[in-house]
Amino acid sequence: MDIIYLNDLRIDTIIGIYDWERQTKQTVILDIQMGTDIRKAAASDDIEDTINYKAVAKRLFSFVGESEFELVETLAERVGEILLEEFKIPWIRLQLNKQGALRGVRDVGIIIERGERS
Repeated sequence: MDIIYLNDLRIDTIIGIYDWERQTKQTVILDIQMGTDIRKAAASDDIEDTINYKAVAKRLFSFVGESEFELVETLAERVGEILLEEFKIPWIRLQLNKQGALRGVRDVGIIIERGERS
């Protein structure tokens, strides 16, 4: 399996359970690995034969930026569903980082894997 990735995708959104978090957008950071087979795209040199990472980023900027989930778990799961269903990606690994969520801790977040690795 080959992996196309997006690292350090920063999107401002409403996320959190506390009242102050519901008032101010915070930046979440996404690192996404998308498993696929790139051989067809490499042979054709055609964007239609691969994962269009620009289209993925644009879709996630829109979805995450407009979302207002309380839990990072919910946001990560919904992003995973978009990648698997809308972009027909067979396998994803997504790390969602809510930097600065805890005092004294640089990174806080979740990592999920969905789909089938081949």
